[in-house]
Amino acid sequence: MKLLQRCYRRIRSFPLDAVTDRDEASEQDPREVGLSKEDVDTIWQSVQSLYQSRTNPAVALCLRRRGKILINRAIGHARGNEPGTDGQSPVPIKTSSLFNLFSASKAITAMVIHHLDDKGLLHIDDSVAEYLPRFTSHGKSEVRIRHLLNHRAGLPRLPGRLDVAVLEDWDYLIESLCDAKLVSKPGGRLAYHALTSGFIMGEIVWRITGKSIRDYLKETMLDPLEISHLNYGVPRNRVNEVVPNTVTGAPIPWPLSMIIKRALGVNMNEAIAASNHPSFLSGIVPSGNIVGTAEETCRFYQMLLDGGRWKDHSIFDLRTIRRAISEQSYLEPDYTLGFPVRYSLGFMLGSNYISPYGLWSSRAFGHIGLSNVVAYADPERDISVSLMTSGKAILHTGALPWIKVMWTIANRIPKDGRGPLMTALKQSSASQS
Repeated sequence: MKLLQRCYRRIRSFPLDAVTDRDEASEQDPREVGLSKEDVDTIWQSVQSLYQSRTNPAVALCLRRRGKILINRAIGHARGNEPGTDGQSPVPIKTSSLFNLFSASKAITAMVIHHLDDKGLLHIDDSVAEYLPRFTSHGKSEVRIRHLLNHRAGLPRLPGRLDVAVLEDWDYLIESLCDAKLVSKPGGRLAYHALTSGFIMGEIVWRITGKSIRDYLKETMLDPLEISHLNYGVPRNRVNEVVPNTVTGAPIPWPLSMIIKRALGVNMNEAIAASNHPSFLSGIVPSGNIVGTAEETCRFYQMLLDGGRWKDHSIFDLRTIRRAISEQSYLEPDYTLGFPVRYSLGFMLGSNYISPYGLWSSRAFGHIGLSNVVAYADPERDISVSLMTSGKAILHTGALPWIKVMWTIANRIPKDGRGPLMTALKQSSASQS
């Protein structure tokens, strides 16, 4: 316990009002969407408690209900309040501050693939080798695009270490993956693919469209959504605008340390150092380096809740979204993470009891990013949520406050979803019964 206390005191605390940024112009009256001011205040108080746990120098939350923004706030410091920065002048966090989504990027990358399917440019049951002819050795000709989306491709780890220098050589990465050996039969064992599947999907996008996955995402989704960021990395001259990540909390014990190294190929400290490197922040890492604001991420999920539409733009067919969030695994052990995860074709799904999105959230879909970033939508509650954090801790006192934020949102917002996606899900369930 003394060790934990020493670690947490390394982050300085500040008066809450003095370190809070609120976009009041965007926040709407909660009564317009069936909630009260007390509901909103209670949810924000849970975020304040998370900040007060001293495990996150910065926290940002955006919450929409029925398409209206109820909370768009940030608390803490973008820089200068993380461990090892005593004596520096802290830079206050803003709602416009840019965060790295880490693995929450996977859900957006998956929707790029679903968009290509939506337009008839591929089918998720196609063999990867149809687009990458060299992807055939060691049984990889049986790997389907579907397997990349549901973590069953049999290629959960990069052939070598995660080296930021390697990230600047896309062709080398793809060649390495084409030559790599499978660790399990395609379509068989469930094992979280931390980085590998994203690079392969990015290459498929380029082979089909002649555009990088970064350009394709911008043209087909971000531009219609009027989103400035939320793309793979940032221009090199804007790297310093991204909120740096920092390791907080006590040293990670075994077996958690083993799970992290098995998933990423490096330990936690090395992974966080790499995430702050200019090569990582300016490159394209489809499974782990989308950078954006909490509001922009929330907006993306709101578009999915609205059946693929944003204002006058039709971005997805509603049936494509329904397929993307269809359950692919249930209470099946993940051989990378060591515990069951309910996956769809690109998303982590909620459940009634063990869920990253609060209790009774079986319809919720989204993704977690290292280690406590989360973005999701819950059609039953008609909410889209994005919680961004800059502290990266596994064993820490902030774990319970983080869970409390999710539980508070689920507890305070009733299930009366009536949006396009929820309507379609109800109709689908009725036709199957």
